Amino acid sequence: MINFVIKRVLYGILVMFGVTLLVFALFKMMPDPARLTMGQRADVASVEAIIKAEYLDKPVPVQFAYYLNDLSPLSFYKDTPENKKEYRYTKLLGASGATSLVLKAPYMRRSYQTRKRVTEILMEALPTTVILGVSAILFASIIGIVLGVIAAIKQFSFFDNTILVSTVLGISQPSYFSGVILALLFGYLLADYTGLSHTGQLFGLTDLGDEVFQPKNLILPAIALGIRPVAIIVQLTRSSMLDVLSQDYIRTAKAKGLSGFKVLFKHGLRNALNPVITTISGWFASILAGAYFIEIIFDCKGLGYETIKALNTLDFPVVMGSVLFTATIFVVVNILVDLLYGLLDPRVTHS
Repeated sequence: MINFVIKRVLYGILVMFGVTLLVFALFKMMPDPARLTMGQRADVASVEAIIKAEYLDKPVPVQFAYYLNDLSPLSFYKDTPENKKEYRYTKLLGASGATSLVLKAPYMRRSYQTRKRVTEILMEALPTTVILGVSAILFASIIGIVLGVIAAIKQFSFFDNTILVSTVLGISQPSYFSGVILALLFGYLLADYTGLSHTGQLFGLTDLGDEVFQPKNLILPAIALGIRPVAIIVQLTRSSMLDVLSQDYIRTAKAKGLSGFKVLFKHGLRNALNPVITTISGWFASILAGAYFIEIIFDCKGLGYETIKALNTLDFPVVMGSVLFTATIFVVVNILVDLLYGLLDPRVTHS
């Protein structure tokens, strides 16, 4: 197990290195970042200060090395009060004033527009995206598994055929299309009856200025984001259940006189859930990335909203940080899925 975890972590590091290299290459294609930061009317001294701070006067390979050093938890910096304030590190090795080995959180530079740290911008937007993603995947998992099991039990029935047709329609609809339809229909035209809003700001302010969670604004974005996963989970659960229910050990369990409920859920559903869980976990990472469009449609102030806003203003450090953050989520989730798959199915060995 330990060897497996180490191997997967090393693969994940390689993937993150490739993503970082690609993001940095795209960054080098952007316009002059010093002018984006200070404005077109900035004086020469201010522009030169930004160029020096961002290492733009160095060769491209050296710039990439500095960027990796900023992202790495173990980094090398000159131990000065200015650097300690900027990078917020803990010194591990080295003398004061000299280049030292330090431990810190990944440093993704600062926003060109607000000069705030990119990590602070992402952390402020993260709760909205996580709440939206978790709600969407819970909605998709519960509805998808229940409908998939019922469709497998009632194979070839009217209910089964209706579910299959509905899942085909669900898979063919992009989440942003579902979002527009739901916002228009239930959040605008029928808003007087549903009580829902076409805006999905999850945190609002009271009359006293306190921030409160508004759960009703989560309903439409979560459903819009979960429609495609529901369709896929239904089909996968149905096919997996049909395959498991045709196995010999299911017939043996029935022959021993076990109740239909116990055969179905203890021996059938448990073994049928392995590919379903893999799909659910993969979709959870995809949902966090795909929430960008839903957040724009429903005006949710999450990662997607901040990333699109940064693209519109050419605030590339925020865009780069968001892409790297999303890639990290994919890598971590995939590692956890592999571990979970082995725990659920004893037949799978990590060796």
